Amino acid sequence: MATSAADGVRDPFRDSSAEDREYGSSEGSTLNVGRNATLTLGVDSLIVLGSKATRAIPFYNILWANINDYSTASEIVINYAHPVSKSCIRTKSLAYAVDKADHRHAEAWTESLLDRAYGESQRRKRMKVLINPFGGKGQAKKYYDREIAPIFTSAWCEVDVERTQYSGHAVEIAEQLDTDRYDVVACCSGDGLPHEVFNGLGRKRDARRALRNIAVVQLPCGTGNAMSQNLNGTDSPSLAALCIVKGLRTPLDLIAITQGDRRMLSFLSQSVGIVAETDLATEHLRWMGSQRFTYGFLIRLLGKTVYPCDVAVAVEIGDKAAIRDAYNAAVSSKAAPSSRSSSCSGGITEGDDPADLGLPALKFGTVQDALPEGWKLVAHDKLGNFYAGNMAYMSAKANFFPAALPADGCADLVCIDGDISRRAAISSLGAVENGAFFDMPHVHYRKIKGYRILPKQPGDGYISIDGERVPFEPFQAEVLAALGTVLSRSGRGYEARGS
Repeated sequence: MATSAADGVRDPFRDSSAEDREYGSSEGSTLNVGRNATLTLGVDSLIVLGSKATRAIPFYNILWANINDYSTASEIVINYAHPVSKSCIRTKSLAYAVDKADHRHAEAWTESLLDRAYGESQRRKRMKVLINPFGGKGQAKKYYDREIAPIFTSAWCEVDVERTQYSGHAVEIAEQLDTDRYDVVACCSGDGLPHEVFNGLGRKRDARRALRNIAVVQLPCGTGNAMSQNLNGTDSPSLAALCIVKGLRTPLDLIAITQGDRRMLSFLSQSVGIVAETDLATEHLRWMGSQRFTYGFLIRLLGKTVYPCDVAVAVEIGDKAAIRDAYNAAVSSKAAPSSRSSSCSGGITEGDDPADLGLPALKFGTVQDALPEGWKLVAHDKLGNFYAGNMAYMSAKANFFPAALPADGCADLVCIDGDISRRAAISSLGAVENGAFFDMPHVHYRKIKGYRILPKQPGDGYISIDGERVPFEPFQAEVLAALGTVLSRSGRGYEARGS
Protein backbone atom coordinates (compact mmCIF):
# COMPACT_ATOMS: atom_id res chain seq x y z
CA MET A 1 0.00 0.00 0.00
CA ALA A 2 1.09 3.60 -0.50
CA THR A 3 2.86 5.35 2.31
CA SER A 4 2.87 9.04 3.06
CA ALA A 5 3.52 11.54 5.80
CA ALA A 6 -0.17 11.38 6.64
CA ASP A 7 0.24 7.69 7.42
CA GLY A 8 3.18 8.40 9.68
CA VAL A 9 5.64 6.68 7.34
CA ARG A 10 8.75 8.33 5.96
CA ASP A 11 9.01 9.31 2.31
CA PRO A 12 12.12 7.45 1.05
CA PHE A 13 12.86 10.23 -1.45
CA ARG A 14 13.13 12.96 1.21
CA ASP A 15 16.41 13.87 2.91
CA SER A 16 15.74 12.95 6.52
CA SER A 17 18.93 14.20 8.17
CA ALA A 18 17.10 16.03 10.95
CA GLU A 19 15.34 12.86 12.04
CA ASP A 20 18.34 10.59 11.62
CA ARG A 21 20.63 12.38 14.08
CA GLU A 22 19.57 9.85 16.72
CA TYR A 23 21.35 7.01 14.99
CA GLY A 24 23.32 4.46 16.93
CA SER A 25 27.08 4.26 16.81
CA SER A 26 27.62 0.56 17.45
CA GLU A 27 31.04 -0.88 16.78
CA GLY A 28 31.61 -1.48 13.08
CA SER A 29 28.86 0.86 11.85
CA THR A 30 31.24 3.78 11.29
CA LEU A 31 33.96 4.02 8.66
CA ASN A 32 36.65 6.70 8.89
CA VAL A 33 37.39 8.12 5.44
CA GLY A 34 39.27 10.98 3.84
CA ARG A 35 40.37 13.79 6.06
CA ASN A 36 38.26 14.10 9.20
CA ALA A 37 35.16 12.47 7.65
CA THR A 38 33.07 9.51 8.73
CA LEU A 39 30.39 7.37 7.14
CA THR A 40 27.92 5.81 9.61
CA LEU A 41 25.14 3.28 9.07
CA GLY A 42 22.22 4.92 10.85
CA VAL A 43 18.72 3.64 11.54
CA ASP A 44 17.49 4.01 7.98
CA SER A 45 20.05 6.33 6.40
CA LEU A 46 23.73 6.65 5.64
CA ILE A 47 25.05 9.49 7.79
CA VAL A 48 27.86 11.47 6.14
CA LEU A 49 29.76 13.57 8.65
CA GLY A 50 32.32 15.97 7.23
CA SER A 51 34.25 18.92 8.53
CA LYS A 52 31.64 21.38 7.23
CA ALA A 53 28.27 19.61 7.31
CA THR A 54 26.32 16.49 8.24
CA ARG A 55 23.79 14.96 5.89
CA ALA A 56 21.78 11.78 5.59
CA ILE A 57 21.08 9.67 2.52
CA PRO A 58 18.19 7.21 2.92
CA PHE A 59 19.30 3.63 2.35
CA TYR A 60 16.53 3.34 -0.25
CA ASN A 61 18.38 5.93 -2.34
CA ILE A 62 21.75 4.15 -2.19
CA LEU A 63 22.36 2.68 -5.64
CA TRP A 64 25.76 1.08 -5.26
CA ALA A 65 28.99 1.15 -3.27
CA ASN A 66 32.39 -0.31 -4.05
CA ILE A 67 36.05 0.00 -3.17
CA ASN A 68 38.57 0.77 -5.88
CA ASP A 69 42.10 -0.41 -5.18
CA TYR A 70 44.99 1.50 -6.69
CA SER A 71 48.73 0.88 -6.38
CA THR A 72 49.22 3.30 -3.51
CA ALA A 73 45.73 3.81 -2.07
CA SER A 74 42.11 2.68 -1.91
CA GLU A 75 38.94 4.65 -2.49
CA ILE A 76 35.32 4.04 -1.55
CA VAL A 77 32.73 5.24 -4.08
CA ILE A 78 29.02 5.47 -3.20
CA ASN A 79 26.43 6.15 -5.91
CA TYR A 80 23.05 7.44 -4.80
CA ALA A 81 19.84 9.04 -6.05
CA HIS A 82 19.46 12.69 -5.07
CA PRO A 83 16.00 14.33 -5.17
CA VAL A 84 15.90 17.55 -7.16
CA SER A 85 12.11 17.87 -6.92
CA LYS A 86 9.12 15.83 -5.77
CA SER A 87 9.00 14.13 -9.15
CA CYS A 88 12.63 13.88 -10.21
CA ILE A 89 15.90 12.42 -8.97
CA ARG A 90 19.41 12.60 -10.32
CA THR A 91 22.44 10.43 -9.64
CA LYS A 92 25.31 11.64 -7.48
CA SER A 93 28.45 10.03 -6.07
CA LEU A 94 30.61 10.29 -2.99
CA ALA A 95 34.27 9.31 -3.12
CA TYR A 96 36.65 9.14 -0.17
CA ALA A 97 40.13 7.79 0.39
CA VAL A 98 40.38 4.73 2.62
CA ASP A 99 43.42 4.03 4.75
CA LYS A 100 45.14 0.79 3.79
CA ALA A 101 45.00 -0.33 7.41
CA ASP A 102 41.19 -0.04 7.29
CA HIS A 103 40.81 -1.93 4.02
CA ARG A 104 39.28 -5.11 5.46
CA HIS A 105 36.90 -3.14 7.66
CA ALA A 106 35.95 -0.96 4.65
CA GLU A 107 35.03 -4.03 2.60
CA ALA A 108 32.83 -5.42 5.38
CA TRP A 109 31.27 -1.99 5.97
CA THR A 110 30.49 -1.62 2.24
CA GLU A 111 28.75 -4.99 2.19
CA SER A 112 26.70 -3.96 5.24
CA LEU A 113 25.70 -0.77 3.45
CA LEU A 114 24.53 -2.73 0.40
CA ASP A 115 22.62 -5.16 2.62
CA ARG A 116 20.70 -2.26 4.12
CA ALA A 117 20.26 -0.55 0.77
CA TYR A 118 18.78 -3.58 -0.98
CA GLY A 119 17.33 -5.81 1.73
CA GLU A 120 15.44 -8.61 -0.01
CA SER A 121 15.71 -6.93 -3.41
CA GLN A 122 18.03 -8.42 -6.02
CA ARG A 123 21.17 -6.41 -6.70
CA ARG A 124 22.53 -5.64 -10.16
CA LYS A 125 19.45 -6.83 -12.01
CA ARG A 126 19.94 -8.08 -15.56
CA MET A 127 17.53 -6.08 -17.70
CA LYS A 128 16.18 -6.26 -21.21
CA VAL A 129 14.99 -2.70 -21.83
CA LEU A 130 12.43 -2.13 -24.58
CA ILE A 131 11.86 1.44 -25.76
CA ASN A 132 8.72 2.30 -27.69
CA PRO A 133 9.74 5.42 -29.65
CA PHE A 134 6.17 5.95 -30.87
CA GLY A 135 4.27 5.75 -27.56
CA GLY A 136 2.82 8.67 -25.64
CA LYS A 137 4.22 11.88 -27.07
CA GLY A 138 7.22 10.18 -28.66
CA GLN A 139 9.55 11.11 -25.81
CA ALA A 140 10.45 7.63 -24.52
CA LYS A 141 14.02 7.62 -25.90
CA LYS A 142 14.72 11.03 -24.41
CA TYR A 143 13.28 9.99 -21.03
CA TYR A 144 15.41 6.86 -21.05
CA ASP A 145 18.67 8.60 -21.91
CA ARG A 146 18.19 11.53 -19.53
CA GLU A 147 16.28 10.13 -16.54
CA ILE A 148 16.45 6.33 -16.51
CA ALA A 149 19.78 5.12 -17.90
CA PRO A 150 21.89 7.04 -15.33
CA ILE A 151 19.99 5.31 -12.49
CA PHE A 152 20.57 1.84 -13.95
CA THR A 153 24.23 2.59 -14.68
CA SER A 154 24.88 3.91 -11.18
CA ALA A 155 23.23 0.79 -9.71
CA TRP A 156 25.55 -1.41 -11.80
CA CYS A 157 22.63 -3.11 -13.53
CA GLU A 158 23.34 -5.13 -16.66
CA VAL A 159 21.27 -3.54 -19.41
CA ASP A 160 20.48 -4.58 -22.98
CA VAL A 161 18.46 -1.92 -24.83
CA GLU A 162 16.30 -2.45 -27.93
CA ARG A 163 13.80 -0.18 -29.65
CA THR A 164 10.53 -1.63 -30.86
CA GLN A 165 9.88 -1.00 -34.54
CA TYR A 166 6.15 -1.66 -34.95
CA SER A 167 3.01 -2.73 -33.14
CA GLY A 168 3.45 -6.30 -31.90
CA HIS A 169 7.25 -6.19 -32.08
CA ALA A 170 7.56 -6.62 -28.30
CA VAL A 171 5.50 -9.83 -28.57
CA GLU A 172 8.10 -11.25 -30.95
CA ILE A 173 11.03 -10.08 -28.82
CA ALA A 174 9.59 -11.61 -25.66
CA GLU A 175 8.71 -14.87 -27.42
CA GLN A 176 12.33 -15.27 -28.56
CA LEU A 177 13.89 -14.03 -25.31
CA ASP A 178 16.50 -16.17 -23.59
CA THR A 179 14.95 -16.18 -20.12
CA ASP A 180 18.18 -17.41 -18.53
CA ARG A 181 19.97 -14.20 -19.52
CA TYR A 182 17.60 -11.70 -17.89
CA ASP A 183 15.79 -11.06 -14.64
CA VAL A 184 13.62 -8.20 -15.89
CA VAL A 185 11.99 -6.90 -19.05
CA ALA A 186 11.60 -3.15 -18.56
CA CYS A 187 9.21 -1.35 -20.90
CA CYS A 188 9.84 2.33 -21.62
CA SER A 189 6.31 2.96 -22.79
CA GLY A 190 2.71 3.22 -21.76
CA ASP A 191 0.74 0.12 -20.78
CA GLY A 192 0.75 -1.32 -24.30
CA LEU A 193 4.30 -2.72 -24.24
CA PRO A 194 3.87 -4.69 -20.98
CA HIS A 195 0.72 -6.21 -22.52
CA GLU A 196 2.77 -7.34 -25.52
CA VAL A 197 5.59 -8.71 -23.36
CA PHE A 198 3.27 -10.80 -21.19
CA ASN A 199 1.71 -12.24 -24.33
CA GLY A 200 5.08 -12.90 -25.93
CA LEU A 201 6.28 -14.78 -22.85
CA GLY A 202 2.96 -16.63 -22.90
CA ARG A 203 3.73 -17.95 -26.39
CA LYS A 204 6.95 -19.63 -25.29
CA ARG A 205 7.11 -23.42 -25.11
CA ASP A 206 7.87 -23.09 -21.38
CA ALA A 207 5.50 -20.16 -20.84
CA ARG A 208 4.86 -20.78 -17.14
CA ARG A 209 8.58 -20.89 -16.37
CA ALA A 210 9.22 -17.76 -18.45
CA LEU A 211 6.42 -15.83 -16.76
CA ARG A 212 7.72 -16.88 -13.36
CA ASN A 213 11.40 -16.13 -14.03
CA ILE A 214 11.06 -12.81 -15.86
CA ALA A 215 9.63 -9.80 -14.03
CA VAL A 216 7.79 -7.45 -16.39
CA VAL A 217 7.95 -3.78 -15.38
CA GLN A 218 7.04 -0.40 -16.79
CA LEU A 219 9.15 2.75 -16.98
CA PRO A 220 6.38 5.33 -17.49
CA CYS A 221 6.88 7.01 -20.84
CA GLY A 222 3.40 6.82 -22.34
CA THR A 223 -0.04 8.41 -22.12
CA GLY A 224 -1.38 5.67 -19.85
CA ASN A 225 1.07 4.57 -17.16
CA ALA A 226 -1.22 2.57 -14.88
CA MET A 227 1.27 -0.25 -14.29
CA SER A 228 3.86 2.11 -12.84
CA GLN A 229 1.26 3.98 -10.78
CA ASN A 230 0.18 0.70 -9.19
CA LEU A 231 3.55 -0.91 -8.57
CA ASN A 232 5.84 2.11 -8.15
CA GLY A 233 3.40 4.77 -6.97
CA THR A 234 4.63 7.24 -9.58
CA ASP A 235 4.54 8.19 -13.25
CA SER A 236 7.96 9.85 -13.02
CA PRO A 237 10.52 8.00 -15.18
CA SER A 238 13.42 8.64 -12.78
CA LEU A 239 11.52 7.69 -9.62
CA ALA A 240 10.19 4.58 -11.36
CA ALA A 241 13.73 3.63 -12.36
CA LEU A 242 14.79 3.75 -8.71
CA CYS A 243 11.74 1.70 -7.73
CA ILE A 244 12.72 -0.96 -10.27
CA VAL A 245 16.33 -1.04 -9.08
CA LYS A 246 15.00 -1.65 -5.55
CA GLY A 247 11.85 -3.55 -6.58
CA LEU A 248 10.77 -6.79 -4.92
CA ARG A 249 9.64 -9.76 -7.00
CA THR A 250 5.86 -10.04 -6.72
CA PRO A 251 3.51 -12.69 -8.15
CA LEU A 252 0.75 -11.29 -10.35
CA ASP A 253 -2.52 -12.85 -11.42
CA LEU A 254 -3.02 -12.77 -15.17
CA ILE A 255 -6.35 -13.00 -16.99
CA ALA A 256 -6.81 -15.41 -19.88
CA ILE A 257 -9.05 -13.90 -22.57
CA THR A 258 -10.61 -16.04 -25.30
CA GLN A 259 -12.40 -14.45 -28.23
CA GLY A 260 -13.28 -16.47 -31.31
CA ASP A 261 -10.35 -18.84 -31.76
CA ARG A 262 -7.91 -16.32 -30.23
CA ARG A 263 -6.37 -16.43 -26.77
CA MET A 264 -4.46 -13.65 -25.03
CA LEU A 265 -3.27 -12.60 -21.57
CA SER A 266 -4.41 -9.46 -19.80
CA PHE A 267 -2.53 -7.93 -16.86
CA LEU A 268 -4.48 -4.70 -16.27
CA SER A 269 -8.14 -4.49 -17.26
CA GLN A 270 -10.93 -5.36 -19.64
CA SER A 271 -13.83 -3.05 -20.40
CA VAL A 272 -17.00 -2.85 -22.43
CA GLY A 273 -19.06 0.30 -22.40
CA ILE A 274 -18.22 3.75 -21.21
CA VAL A 275 -14.62 3.14 -20.12
CA ALA A 276 -13.69 1.27 -23.30
CA GLU A 277 -15.21 3.96 -25.49
CA THR A 278 -13.64 6.72 -23.39
CA ASP A 279 -10.22 5.16 -23.83
CA LEU A 280 -10.38 4.07 -27.45
CA ALA A 281 -12.61 6.73 -28.99
CA THR A 282 -10.46 9.61 -27.77
CA GLU A 283 -7.24 8.70 -29.59
CA HIS A 284 -7.58 11.93 -31.56
CA LEU A 285 -7.34 13.82 -28.25
CA ARG A 286 -3.93 12.49 -27.21
CA TRP A 287 -2.69 16.09 -27.13
CA MET A 288 -4.77 16.48 -23.95
CA GLY A 289 -2.69 13.89 -22.10
CA SER A 290 -4.52 11.97 -19.37
CA GLN A 291 -7.26 14.62 -19.34
CA ARG A 292 -8.70 13.06 -22.49
CA PHE A 293 -9.97 10.16 -20.38
CA THR A 294 -11.77 12.50 -17.98
CA TYR A 295 -13.29 14.45 -20.87
CA GLY A 296 -14.50 11.37 -22.71
CA PHE A 297 -15.83 9.76 -19.52
CA LEU A 298 -17.83 12.85 -18.56
CA ILE A 299 -19.37 13.33 -22.03
CA ARG A 300 -20.67 9.76 -22.10
CA LEU A 301 -21.90 9.81 -18.51
CA LEU A 302 -23.91 12.94 -19.13
CA GLY A 303 -25.32 11.44 -22.31
CA LYS A 304 -26.62 8.40 -20.37
CA THR A 305 -25.14 6.09 -22.99
CA VAL A 306 -26.05 2.41 -22.54
CA TYR A 307 -24.32 -0.70 -23.86
CA PRO A 308 -26.70 -3.70 -23.76
CA CYS A 309 -24.99 -7.03 -23.00
CA ASP A 310 -25.67 -10.52 -21.71
CA VAL A 311 -23.27 -11.36 -18.90
CA ALA A 312 -22.41 -14.50 -16.91
CA VAL A 313 -20.07 -14.17 -13.93
CA ALA A 314 -18.29 -16.61 -11.60
CA VAL A 315 -18.55 -14.61 -8.37
CA GLU A 316 -16.11 -15.31 -5.55
CA ILE A 317 -17.22 -12.50 -3.18
CA GLY A 318 -20.31 -10.49 -3.97
CA ASP A 319 -20.80 -8.40 -0.82
CA LYS A 320 -18.92 -5.12 -0.39
CA ALA A 321 -18.46 -5.57 3.36
CA ALA A 322 -16.99 -9.04 2.81
CA ILE A 323 -14.74 -7.68 0.06
CA ARG A 324 -13.44 -4.99 2.41
CA ASP A 325 -12.83 -7.55 5.16
CA ALA A 326 -10.93 -9.85 2.78
CA TYR A 327 -8.82 -6.96 1.51
CA ASN A 328 -7.94 -5.70 4.98
CA ALA A 329 -7.05 -9.20 6.13
CA ALA A 330 -4.74 -9.65 3.14
CA VAL A 331 -2.86 -6.35 3.51
CA SER A 332 -2.48 -6.70 7.29
CA SER A 333 -1.24 -10.28 7.14
CA LYS A 334 2.40 -10.81 8.09
CA ALA A 335 2.55 -13.91 5.92
CA ALA A 336 4.10 -13.79 2.48
CA PRO A 337 1.60 -12.55 -0.12
CA SER A 338 0.56 -15.20 -2.62
CA SER A 339 3.00 -18.05 -3.05
CA ARG A 340 3.39 -20.17 -6.14
CA SER A 341 2.53 -23.62 -4.90
CA SER A 342 2.16 -26.46 -7.34
CA SER A 343 -1.59 -26.20 -6.96
CA CYS A 344 -1.89 -22.73 -8.46
CA SER A 345 -2.01 -21.98 -12.14
CA GLY A 346 1.52 -20.58 -12.24
CA GLY A 347 3.02 -23.34 -10.11
CA ILE A 348 6.12 -25.19 -11.24
CA THR A 349 7.71 -28.05 -9.39
CA GLU A 350 11.30 -29.19 -9.67
CA GLY A 351 11.80 -31.72 -12.42
CA ASP A 352 8.87 -30.56 -14.56
CA ASP A 353 9.35 -31.25 -18.25
CA PRO A 354 9.62 -27.93 -20.17
CA ALA A 355 7.33 -29.45 -22.78
CA ASP A 356 4.57 -29.47 -20.15
CA LEU A 357 5.11 -25.89 -19.02
CA GLY A 358 2.97 -24.07 -21.55
CA LEU A 359 0.09 -21.89 -20.44
CA PRO A 360 -2.19 -23.70 -17.97
CA ALA A 361 -5.39 -25.33 -19.18
CA LEU A 362 -8.52 -23.23 -18.83
CA LYS A 363 -10.78 -24.44 -16.04
CA PHE A 364 -13.82 -22.74 -17.60
CA GLY A 365 -13.01 -23.47 -21.24
CA THR A 366 -13.30 -20.87 -23.98
CA VAL A 367 -16.00 -18.52 -25.18
CA GLN A 368 -16.82 -21.06 -27.90
CA ASP A 369 -17.60 -23.80 -25.38
CA ALA A 370 -20.88 -24.37 -23.60
CA LEU A 371 -21.49 -22.07 -20.66
CA PRO A 372 -19.53 -23.39 -17.64
CA GLU A 373 -21.51 -25.26 -15.01
CA GLY A 374 -23.05 -22.89 -12.50
CA TRP A 375 -22.80 -19.83 -14.76
CA LYS A 376 -25.98 -18.06 -15.81
CA LEU A 377 -26.35 -15.48 -18.56
CA VAL A 378 -28.20 -12.40 -17.34
CA ALA A 379 -29.49 -9.63 -19.63
CA HIS A 380 -28.13 -6.15 -18.85
CA ASP A 381 -29.96 -4.00 -21.36
CA LYS A 382 -29.16 -0.74 -19.59
CA LEU A 383 -25.51 -1.42 -18.81
CA GLY A 384 -23.39 1.71 -18.84
CA ASN A 385 -20.07 0.32 -17.74
CA PHE A 386 -18.62 -3.19 -17.48
CA TYR A 387 -15.12 -2.89 -16.09
CA ALA A 388 -12.93 -5.73 -14.82
CA GLY A 389 -9.59 -4.84 -13.26
CA ASN A 390 -6.52 -6.66 -12.04
CA MET A 391 -4.86 -3.53 -10.63
CA ALA A 392 -6.20 -0.60 -8.62
CA TYR A 393 -5.22 2.49 -10.63
CA MET A 394 -6.29 2.73 -14.25
CA SER A 395 -4.65 6.13 -14.66
CA ALA A 396 -3.19 8.74 -12.35
CA LYS A 397 -5.59 9.27 -9.40
CA ALA A 398 -8.20 6.97 -10.99
CA ASN A 399 -8.50 4.26 -8.34
CA PHE A 400 -11.36 2.29 -9.87
CA PHE A 401 -10.54 -0.95 -8.04
CA PRO A 402 -9.57 -0.10 -4.43
CA ALA A 403 -9.85 -3.75 -3.30
CA ALA A 404 -7.52 -5.09 -6.00
CA LEU A 405 -4.54 -7.21 -4.94
CA PRO A 406 -1.71 -8.50 -7.14
CA ALA A 407 -2.24 -12.21 -6.49
CA ASP A 408 -5.50 -12.98 -4.67
CA GLY A 409 -6.73 -15.22 -7.49
CA CYS A 410 -9.55 -12.82 -8.38
CA ALA A 411 -10.33 -9.97 -10.71
CA ASP A 412 -12.40 -7.03 -9.46
CA LEU A 413 -15.56 -6.26 -11.43
CA VAL A 414 -17.41 -2.94 -11.48
CA CYS A 415 -20.78 -2.58 -13.22
CA ILE A 416 -22.80 0.63 -13.42
CA ASP A 417 -26.14 1.12 -15.14
CA GLY A 418 -26.15 3.66 -17.92
CA ASP A 419 -29.44 5.29 -16.94
CA ILE A 420 -28.40 6.63 -13.54
CA SER A 421 -29.09 10.32 -12.93
CA ARG A 422 -26.69 12.93 -14.24
CA ARG A 423 -26.06 14.05 -10.66
CA ALA A 424 -25.00 10.51 -9.74
CA ALA A 425 -22.90 10.28 -12.90
CA ILE A 426 -20.96 13.46 -12.10
CA SER A 427 -20.49 12.45 -8.47
CA SER A 428 -19.09 9.09 -9.64
CA LEU A 429 -16.33 10.83 -11.56
CA GLY A 430 -15.20 12.78 -8.51
CA ALA A 431 -15.60 9.78 -6.22
CA VAL A 432 -13.00 7.81 -8.17
CA GLU A 433 -10.39 10.38 -7.18
CA ASN A 434 -11.47 11.03 -3.57
CA GLY A 435 -11.85 7.39 -2.52
CA ALA A 436 -15.65 7.30 -2.20
CA PHE A 437 -16.32 5.32 -5.40
CA PHE A 438 -16.38 1.85 -3.80
CA ASP A 439 -19.20 2.75 -1.37
CA MET A 440 -21.53 4.44 -3.87
CA PRO A 441 -24.85 2.54 -3.97
CA HIS A 442 -25.07 2.43 -7.78
CA VAL A 443 -21.55 0.93 -8.08
CA HIS A 444 -21.85 -2.87 -8.20
CA TYR A 445 -18.49 -4.26 -7.06
CA ARG A 446 -17.61 -7.98 -6.97
CA LYS A 447 -14.57 -10.25 -6.69
CA ILE A 448 -14.73 -12.78 -9.52
CA LYS A 449 -12.95 -15.82 -10.97
CA GLY A 450 -14.17 -15.37 -14.53
CA TYR A 451 -16.95 -14.13 -16.79
CA ARG A 452 -18.46 -14.29 -20.27
CA ILE A 453 -19.88 -11.18 -21.93
CA LEU A 454 -21.96 -11.01 -25.11
CA PRO A 455 -22.38 -7.43 -26.41
CA LYS A 456 -25.74 -6.76 -28.05
CA GLN A 457 -25.06 -3.22 -29.23
CA PRO A 458 -25.72 -2.90 -32.97
CA GLY A 459 -22.83 -1.94 -35.18
CA ASP A 460 -19.17 -1.79 -34.27
CA GLY A 461 -18.51 -0.89 -30.64
CA TYR A 462 -15.51 -0.78 -28.35
CA ILE A 463 -13.87 -3.48 -26.25
CA SER A 464 -10.62 -2.63 -24.50
CA ILE A 465 -8.11 -5.19 -23.19
CA ASP A 466 -5.28 -3.48 -21.27
CA GLY A 467 -6.10 -0.33 -23.24
CA GLU A 468 -5.82 -2.10 -26.61
CA ARG A 469 -8.82 -2.39 -28.93
CA VAL A 470 -10.00 -5.88 -29.83
CA PRO A 471 -12.87 -6.96 -32.15
CA PHE A 472 -16.38 -6.15 -30.94
CA GLU A 473 -17.32 -9.78 -30.32
CA PRO A 474 -18.24 -11.97 -27.32
CA PHE A 475 -15.31 -12.93 -25.11
CA GLN A 476 -14.62 -14.90 -21.96
CA ALA A 477 -12.15 -14.22 -19.15
CA GLU A 478 -10.59 -16.48 -16.52
CA VAL A 479 -8.16 -15.61 -13.72
CA LEU A 480 -4.87 -17.53 -13.80
CA ALA A 481 -3.60 -17.24 -10.24
CA ALA A 482 -0.04 -15.92 -9.72
CA LEU A 483 0.98 -16.76 -13.28
CA GLY A 484 2.96 -13.58 -13.93
CA THR A 485 5.77 -11.75 -12.12
CA VAL A 486 6.36 -8.03 -11.59
CA LEU A 487 8.48 -5.85 -9.31
CA SER A 488 6.79 -3.74 -6.66
CA ARG A 489 7.87 -1.50 -3.82
CA SER A 490 6.13 -3.48 -1.11
CA GLY A 491 6.24 -7.00 -2.51
CA ARG A 492 2.61 -7.54 -1.55
CA GLY A 493 0.13 -4.77 -2.48
CA TYR A 494 -0.47 -1.87 -4.83
CA GLU A 495 0.54 1.73 -4.16
CA ALA A 496 -3.12 2.82 -4.03
CA ARG A 497 -5.22 3.57 -0.99
CA GLY A 498 -7.41 0.51 -0.48
CA SER A 499 -11.07 0.06 0.29
